[in-house]
Amino acid sequence: MILRTRGRTVAFPRRPLVMGILNLNDDSFSGDGSLDLDWALARTRELVAEGADLIDVGAESARTNRAAISEAEEIRRLAPYLERFATTVADAAPADAAQLFPPLLSVNTWRPAVARAALALGGDLLNDMGGLPTAENAAICAETGAALLIMHTVGEPKVPHTHVAWRDVVAEMRDFFAAKIALATSAGLPREAIMLDPGIDFAKQCGDNLRVYRELARLDEFDRPILLPISRKSVIGEVLGLPDPRDRDAGTIACLAAGMTRGAEIFRVHNVRAASQAVRTLHAVLAA
Repeated sequence: MILRTRGRTVAFPRRPLVMGILNLNDDSFSGDGSLDLDWALARTRELVAEGADLIDVGAESARTNRAAISEAEEIRRLAPYLERFATTVADAAPADAAQLFPPLLSVNTWRPAVARAALALGGDLLNDMGGLPTAENAAICAETGAALLIMHTVGEPKVPHTHVAWRDVVAEMRDFFAAKIALATSAGLPREAIMLDPGIDFAKQCGDNLRVYRELARLDEFDRPILLPISRKSVIGEVLGLPDPRDRDAGTIACLAAGMTRGAEIFRVHNVRAASQAVRTLHAVLAA
């Protein structure tokens, strides 16, 4: 299986990739973001040193209890970071020889105007948490050569969907991805430039999320890289009784192990050092 991004190709199977979260906002649910550019650039170098294969930068919190920022403000936050990303990571050092270096840069936005402006400045892939309601973001990726990460969800972002009930969440997810892949390729995006995200915690309740983890291998039919956004999720808090997301890193590693044994290729996390060490250890065990 091949993933084609902007000027880069990643071949699977290989050691799973770790995506480090970089929040260019001050209202992240995990309390780990900042609007300070110097902090963001320094943190980027740290993430690479800790083992990040990809950096996922977002300027707007996905929290549904926070108002959306304007498109202009989102671009204003992202632009200086994107302009300095390449020189910033050039000064970093990877944790080991198997790590992707330089890391791939993921731009986390769902609004097409922001995606177009951001990808004009850089970025290897677009992380679209909006569920690709139209083909516009896929067309933007096709024009720029960026890859597209399609997340499973329902309804608009920044709106709570706690009322959603699924009879078989994975079966309906398979139908969703089949339709969205067809939509994206109809806009000119190569299938090899598509990644899939089951959208843990998005329009899903605790039992739905646990079923996604258990039955993740049912998504193998698409032959596309699966990214699991496992980090400090509400489902972990519910299972462990931990209301503070910062206390959920051990549960995050448990979800990583579950995902690795069921075929996930990429893990999106806050604690890159712990996730990278877990991936490297599990990969060695499973390959033995």
